[in-house]
Amino acid sequence: MNFRPASPRLRCVLPLAVAVAIGAGAGAGAYALSSHGSGTPSASTVVVPAQPASSTKTVDSLTELYKQDAPGVVDITVVSSSSANSSNFPFGAPGGGTQKQEAEGTGFEIDSKGDIMTAEHVVDGATSIKVQFDDGSTSSATLVGSDKSTDTAVIHVDVPASKLHPLALGSSASSQPGQSVVAIGSPFGLAETMTAGIVSATNRTITAPNQFSITGAVQTDAAINHGNSGGPLIDTATNTVIGINDQIESGSNDNAGVGFAVPIDRAKVVAQTLIAGHQVRHAYLGVLIRSAAGGARVSCVVHGGPADSAGLKVGDVITKFDGSAITSADTLTTAVTTATPGAKVHLSLRRGGSTQQLSLTLGSQPSSASNNNCSQ
Repeated sequence: MNFRPASPRLRCVLPLAVAVAIGAGAGAGAYALSSHGSGTPSASTVVVPAQPASSTKTVDSLTELYKQDAPGVVDITVVSSSSANSSNFPFGAPGGGTQKQEAEGTGFEIDSKGDIMTAEHVVDGATSIKVQFDDGSTSSATLVGSDKSTDTAVIHVDVPASKLHPLALGSSASSQPGQSVVAIGSPFGLAETMTAGIVSATNRTITAPNQFSITGAVQTDAAINHGNSGGPLIDTATNTVIGINDQIESGSNDNAGVGFAVPIDRAKVVAQTLIAGHQVRHAYLGVLIRSAAGGARVSCVVHGGPADSAGLKVGDVITKFDGSAITSADTLTTAVTTATPGAKVHLSLRRGGSTQQLSLTLGSQPSSASNNNCSQ
């Protein structure tokens, strides 16, 4: 997979790591982006019958959606260990050493077996995980698996199926600017909070926890804050989840009306793989790229990577990937993302004033893009 640098604009990932030492502060709460929401899955539009003018009771469609979905969203409390000198340990630790931290995030139920989807950064490094349901009851949870490259994780609870209200997963590929969406979660610890907005844009690129790119992200102006991370972004027309609330872009580190959700089309494939007990693998090209006229320009070739071994050079402009036109860095990243590790692919590229063809075998994405060394 390609890797790309974070945007020079201030895009703040709101991770669970902003936590407090247990017992180390008076009422100091720390909240990751978290979310609550789900209920009886429904593939149909929520329709509210017309009320007579004399009626003293009106019911909004969003009210009905909230009633259906909120029971399927859970608070996630994670305990982890941190060095006293860690920047994620804001209150210090007497005597140094390792201290426990507790932080909060959100997840949503995706089946009647007890599987819950959330963001990877919510459960990263957890030594224990506890979920709280909308009725106030709690259950310990275990980590099924996680994937940093899509910031997706699945945890599991052993509770009766009658207690679960899984949300229906929709399609992020069909999302369009202007469609109505809601986010349900616990911004700043205020559980069962629903915020409403629209899809502001689609096919955005955000940066994963391991510094690789997540393409196809859904941008929304539905308010997202600390405590919403890992929760669902729900399309109100179909009452289906189209994304996992993940990041905001803000100068204040709080909601500014520009939020991003990991596309559910990618996240649900990862979740299915994890639940099946398999390792998630992503294809890897091994280049740093930027958009250029008519393609994606290579600004770095990772030493020893597939592109390096095949002879790709800095300055090459990739114009086709296995026959598909490449018009930007995002289209190349998406093409590689949807490919299979080990697949042999053909590239068309511009080098100097000539067009060249090149074949290579895609590798498997390493654990972090920050470990890559560029060949010159």
